[in-house]
Amino acid sequence: MPCGEDWLSHPLGIVQGFFAQNGVNPDWEKKVIEYFKEKLKENNAPKWVPSLNEVPLHYLKPNSFVKFRCMIQDMFDPEFYMGIYETVNQNTKARVLHFGKYRDVAECGPQQELDLSSPRSTTSERQTFYCVPVPGESSWVKEAYVNANQARVSPSTSYTPSRHKRSYEDDEDMDLQPSKQKEQHPGSRQAGGLGGLHWCGEPKRLETEASSGQQLNTLNLSSPFDLNFPLPGEKGPACLVKVYEDWDCFKVNDVLELYGVLSVDPVLSVLNSEERDASALLDPMECTDMAEEQRVHSPPASLVPRIHVILAQKLQHINPLLPTCLNKEESRSCQFVSNFMSELSPVRAELLGFLTHALLGDSLAAEYLILHLISTVYTRRDVLPLGKFTVNLSGCPQNSTFTEHLYRIIQHLVPASFRLQMTIENMNQLKLIPHKDYTANRLVSGLLQLPNNTSLVIDETLLEQGQLDTPGVHNVTALSNLITWQKVDYDFSYHQMEFPCNINVLITSEGRSLLPADCQIHLQPQLIPPNMEEYMNGLLSAVLPSVLNKFRIYLTLLRFLDYNLSDDITKAVEDDFVEMRKDDPQSITADDLHQLLVVARFLSLSVGQTTLSRERWLRAKQLELSRKARLQQQKSVNGNEL
Repeated sequence: MPCGEDWLSHPLGIVQGFFAQNGVNPDWEKKVIEYFKEKLKENNAPKWVPSLNEVPLHYLKPNSFVKFRCMIQDMFDPEFYMGIYETVNQNTKARVLHFGKYRDVAECGPQQELDLSSPRSTTSERQTFYCVPVPGESSWVKEAYVNANQARVSPSTSYTPSRHKRSYEDDEDMDLQPSKQKEQHPGSRQAGGLGGLHWCGEPKRLETEASSGQQLNTLNLSSPFDLNFPLPGEKGPACLVKVYEDWDCFKVNDVLELYGVLSVDPVLSVLNSEERDASALLDPMECTDMAEEQRVHSPPASLVPRIHVILAQKLQHINPLLPTCLNKEESRSCQFVSNFMSELSPVRAELLGFLTHALLGDSLAAEYLILHLISTVYTRRDVLPLGKFTVNLSGCPQNSTFTEHLYRIIQHLVPASFRLQMTIENMNQLKLIPHKDYTANRLVSGLLQLPNNTSLVIDETLLEQGQLDTPGVHNVTALSNLITWQKVDYDFSYHQMEFPCNINVLITSEGRSLLPADCQIHLQPQLIPPNMEEYMNGLLSAVLPSVLNKFRIYLTLLRFLDYNLSDDITKAVEDDFVEMRKDDPQSITADDLHQLLVVARFLSLSVGQTTLSRERWLRAKQLELSRKARLQQQKSVNGNEL
């Protein structure tokens, strides 16, 4: 069996070894998974695996072991493939069994033919996910992952864009010529396709057809292939991800880290083109819909590579500064958390000072911004999401770039974010809600198809008078539902489907927001810098990178702390509530109590306390009194409601 680095460069060789040892016994599949699981537990092993997020596709060797950090944008229908198939040698009539798992193309040796009628062949099922890079991922997250990756370049590839001339023999082994990996796959391959697994022959002829076929496909497309990223300006590869085990555990919008076999065989483009041509000949009138679906579900492998998943895990977070899994049972994770919690107090104090400067000297608004940034939906009671804490920061300076630069500050602190400029034009024209395209049989993404724990900043300061049309009204309703219920209703034409989410929404506005919010805090700037950009850039450059990293760890880690209220504390809060209502029953309502409990919860967590103390309860009451007094003061100044 191959050893050493073969598991990285030739994972299918490893799989072949287990298959050869066990034959049709299904235990070989479990052994493959266990083998790679153990390999990744070795010291820093995950850092040696090339990542599609960091390494350009044309630098990666076909059929090598890769990883991909991504979000499930869509789930296609399950597909059947040849799990085990048999070939017959035309000369000796010798029969050989092969595995089809982790492959798009069935391999045949010299003089071998596929026996489709073999009783030893088996058909298996796999699920296909359409995955995209994590929407809104911050540049500091990307940079940290790039710096941590220690993957070596295969001898047949180069990270240097300018290449020296190669001989024809060398070119045959280039990673852009996968069907010519002669040393790995000797012999010719049969041409055809069955149940999701293709096979091919005459490598050189098909190689030529593949490259020209891809160009023709591109020219013949009714529109350029849309990678279906939820947010504009996103970069990185989209992938068709083939999942073989436990696919029921995953759902749309989950963020995953995948490890598997990279498949970029250009023959796939030829075969898919032939299938489209065949369907057109069978029934030209009905081929349009099928061709569109085929185009979307089987794009060129050079544009949308395939990953055959060996290992997959849901990511709790994408912050590269923390352990991937914040599990209490894991000693490394526990050690990291306890070490950081011991220095929590000075980190919070520095973060409060930093945000106070960012909010132009307003320390009360900075307190509420910290609570907002560590808030998370911790449970749902019927349809009510508990723990959401949408903040409306009103009083933002008019005709200023303040909100734009405040968002830049937030981008430097959180792993994923997006700023939605709320103008009449945007509300009327943008596609916020994902919808089902039945012709292509895919989910077309919208701006609100975001993974959990994304920070969404809605900038209302740009809003002017105007008329919302029907799509605009739907978009505003979708934003309101997201804020109130933490859900987005995806449009499936004949019905709507509810997708729960956990997205932190911050609304910046001049007056009170048109959108609902859990908490409105009116900004009281202590200074108005003559040059906002210079001021904010100076603020960011003044913070040491090590301190900035502590802020990032702080804001991610505190979301995962457990928080509980004992019966004694609950009783004390209830008694205090009754006491507050004695003097003036109208002064505090049940909604006010709920708000107070949410503020107290995140205030406690912000100092590392996992239960409510009397000190934090009194501090929460004080913060709420100050906030309401400020709103009342502003209301009396303006003479109308904020």
